Parts: sequence; C-alpha cells; structure tokens
Amino acid sequence: MAGLLHRRLRMRTALRWLSPLRTLPPGFSSSLLQTPRPGSCGVRCRELHDGGERPTPSPAAAPERRPFSRVTPEDLTFFSKIIPGRTITDPDILEASNVDWLKSVRGFSEVLLRPQTTEEVSQILGYCNSRNLAVSPQGGNTGLVGGSVPVYDEIILSTALMNNVLNFDSVSGILSCQAGCVLESLSLYLEDRDYIMPLDLGAKGSCHIGGNVATNAGGLRLLRYGSLRGTVLGLEVVLADGRVLDCLATLRKDNTGYDLKQLFIGSEGTLGVITAVTILCPRKPKAVNVAFLGCGSFEQLLQTFQRCRGMLGEILSAFEFLDRECMRLLNTHLKLANPITDCPFYIVIETSGSNPTHDEEKLHQFLEEAMTSSLIIDGTVATEEAKIKALWSLRERVTEALTHDGFTYKYDISLPVERIYQLVTDMREHLGDRAKSVVGYGHVGDGNLHLNVTSPTKDPALLASIEPFVYEWTARFQGSISAEHGLGLKKRNYIYYSKASQAVALMGNIKTMLDPKGILNPYKTLPDDLQ
Repeated sequence: MAGLLHRRLRMRTALRWLSPLRTLPPGFSSSLLQTPRPGSCGVRCRELHDGGERPTPSPAAAPERRPFSRVTPEDLTFFSKIIPGRTITDPDILEASNVDWLKSVRGFSEVLLRPQTTEEVSQILGYCNSRNLAVSPQGGNTGLVGGSVPVYDEIILSTALMNNVLNFDSVSGILSCQAGCVLESLSLYLEDRDYIMPLDLGAKGSCHIGGNVATNAGGLRLLRYGSLRGTVLGLEVVLADGRVLDCLATLRKDNTGYDLKQLFIGSEGTLGVITAVTILCPRKPKAVNVAFLGCGSFEQLLQTFQRCRGMLGEILSAFEFLDRECMRLLNTHLKLANPITDCPFYIVIETSGSNPTHDEEKLHQFLEEAMTSSLIIDGTVATEEAKIKALWSLRERVTEALTHDGFTYKYDISLPVERIYQLVTDMREHLGDRAKSVVGYGHVGDGNLHLNVTSPTKDPALLASIEPFVYEWTARFQGSISAEHGLGLKKRNYIYYSKASQAVALMGNIKTMLDPKGILNPYKTLPDDLQ
C-alpha cells in the first residue's frame, strides 16, 4: 500500500466593465468613493498607490487626518508610568511597526506601546479616549489590506508581549490564551498535548491569535474545522473608553442573551482591542496524507473536488489550488521545483484521521478513480512529515514568490465555487499586456480566490484598470470583495459591493455606540461616508 501511495501517478496526457447586481445606496456613485484630490489633505495625507498622475485618486487612498490630539511629553510621561520600559519612541524600532507586510502602507506613529496585561490595555485606552488620542491596535502585522498599521500618527498598541497561555483543558480541548500568542507557538504547545489549532495560515510563524480573530482569518483548515466564528468560544475585549468586556466563556453551549463576541470577530480592531481568547481545539490526527495533483482544466479540478468530497468525506481536511503561473513564480523566484508534470492547474489535498490504514485505503480508492476518469494528469503523495511540508510549501509560499515579482495588487475574493477561476481568466483578458503577471490560487473548499496582479512598479493606470472592475465583477456574481483578509484601509470604500446600505449604516451605528470618539483604528473597515 505504501509503495502504491508514494508512486507517481502517470496518465495520458470577458467581461470588460460590468454593473453589479447589488443595488448601491441612493446617491452612491464612483464619485462618492473618491477621496479628496491629491494635495488637499495637508502634508500627512498621502495616496496609498502614489507614483504618478491619474484622472482620479483611488478610493483606497488615505482620507484626511481627523482632528485627533497629538502626543505630548505629558502623554509619554503617563504611558511610561503605566508600562515602564515599554513605551517606545525610538524611530528605528518604530519603523517596522509603521509599515505593513507588503510595504504598501506607511504610517507616521511616534509612539509604540507594549502592554503585558489587560489592565494595562484598559488604562491606556481609558487615557487615550479622554485625551482624544487615536490608537492603532497591532498584532503580528501580517495583514494585507493596511488594517494593522497607522495611517497617520496614531499610537501603536502592540499585543506582542501579551503572549501567555492562560489555561488548557485536556479533556474538552479548550484553550485560553492572551491575544499576542503567535499561532505557530500555540500549535506547538497543543501538539505536545495531542491537540492542534483549528486554523492554519501561511503566516503562522508571525501572526497573533488576537489578530486572527480580529480579522476572522480563514486559512487552510476551514474546510474541516469551520471558521473562527464557530471555534472561538469566548473573548476578553477592552473597549475604547477602557472598560473591560469579559466574555471569556469556556462553554460550547451558552444561549443567554446576545452573543457579543461575534461583534468583535472580524471587526479589525475598530470596536475594541481583543486581549484574550478561548478557542475549541480538535485532537491531533494520527494519520496525515498530502496529495499534490495536476489537472488539465479548471472544470476537471472542480469535478475532482466533487469526487474528493464524496469519497474522502470525514477525513478530508484541505483542498487547495494554484495555477500554472503560480508554479512559474515559485520556480523562478524561490527555486522550488515542480514535483510533477507541468499542468495548467495544481491541487493540494490533505487528509487527516485516526486510522492510517483506513485513510490510506480511502485515498488510494479516490486516486484510482480520479486516474481512471482522467480527471488528473499527474500526481505524488506524501505521508512523511518532511515531504508533507515540502508539498505544502508549494501552496503556502505563493504569496512570498509574488513579492519578488514586482509590486502586487492583491484581492481576496469569495465566489460561488464554479466561478472562482473565471475571474482570473477575465482579468487577464481585461488587462492584456498591462500587467506583468495575473495569478490565481486559493481555497476551493471555501470558494475563496486569491487573485494577484503584479507590475514592475506601482502603476496608478494599472490600478485604475483593476478597480473597480474586480469589485463590479464580484458583485455581479453575488460574491464578497473580502473573503478572509478584511477591509482595512485599502478596501473600506468598496464595502457597498458586498453589503447593503442598511447593513453598512447599522455597522456605523454600532461603531458610534462602542467608540463614539472614533479613536480605535480610524480610517479602517467602514467607508468614508460613515466616518
């Protein structure tokens, strides 16, 4: 059986401009999405995608700075008393916290605060609220939409030192921890106890669990274990005025009143600062297999997915895809070799279960049927940890490869599964030779496409061709413009392509109720017409 599973499988070998179906709010038009003309905001207001003249500024550009107070020496004295030695003003240290992972958004904060406890966060926010000082909460700073860095001179509130495991119940599998725990560290902690985290991300070595929850991160295991809205059982959150909301429940069932934690999951730090999390963790599987397969068309890939779900059932934990262009970038920029024959599409399938023999038999039957049906062209299977990691790296390191290909315009789209790759095809046709690369990869099981367009440098004309085309296309097919990355600074003004005006207005009401002065992560998530 092992020999059969490890052998290679050998077999024979648009739309331009669209109108969204969703109705935009009355009076809402592209002109209302525009920020003030360049130069009208003062010296600190800058374009996110600057680099040349263009007919109109991008809706992703930074709006004018709001009339928040500026940090004074007296403020620094207060912070230093609360968190002695952890009030940072060194520009060299602040540099990394002022710039996002993509190096596409840069703030001008002059203060970085590193609390260690919820009480310290409470004192900081209570003071900032009374002084009208804006705050930019920050975890691992791995976000891709400009939500984790200041836009202007907001105080950076880092959870990096809030990294303690508070409790783990080995019977129920419920973990309680501070928000600054790194996802990979939690995974290692749990694996020693025969459990795993219910989410896995390419950025697991840097991202914080608090940031994961604040952005409702999806990741590679969502197909098997569901979203954080289901696995997070409780939260501890500090509100804008310093009040501590203790919803740190450890119960799987609690139907008393409103489920307040859901307000903060996916709120991107705009409603409160998450300081602790309780999360339900699954048992560590005793058997893990990964298959890396090649398909001749996306239609065959979808048929393979259908067959896979039917035959692998309860042991299927991931079904990911990447296209030929992704493989080219992996090979060119990271020197990662393609383990199988060149194909238009590649699939990463992971199974995890408790019985190795049972799982291998099911996977073998699925592969035999996929071969017989000519759904896959070639493939390889790994059961050893080192080989499994090597195959997963071909999917997880696509984002890294893209950073070497030039300036990257990233889109995190949710669509009906059958429409996922059509957007990539239509975008290539729409852009022609104006883009260096247009690639697609993502989570087939979740209907989540990561569309990436690269150019040698920042190109305002290219951006104007991509947006709002990509959002209009997505709305036309009832998709979401943000599947798992959030809206942040870059996508805040495009929210109406995915949400009705009444829903957005209610979001604004909630924000005003919980943060009346708007000090928490300003300029993010909600559109400018509400702020």
